[in-house]
Amino acid sequence: MAAVVYFLCALTCATCFVLLFRSWRASGLRLLFWSALCFAGMTINNVLLVLDKLFVERDLGLPRLLMGLSALLLLLYGLVWEEE
Repeated sequence: MAAVVYFLCALTCATCFVLLFRSWRASGLRLLFWSALCFAGMTINNVLLVLDKLFVERDLGLPRLLMGLSALLLLLYGLVWEEE
């Protein structure tokens, strides 16, 4: 059951990334771009979680934390320093 939840979380983040990226391409709003990059990072984070919990015997906790932090820092940069 946990595998299904991990997979659905990764699929949801990937879907959000695709939708935000398509909206950014259509409108050109920079905040959509930074949000799409954040969700791309969260997708990678969730894929690492699936690999960590289900397939790989090594602990991928540190790479997952670093990926999540970098994704949130991208969004923070877009929120604070981008001007409209």
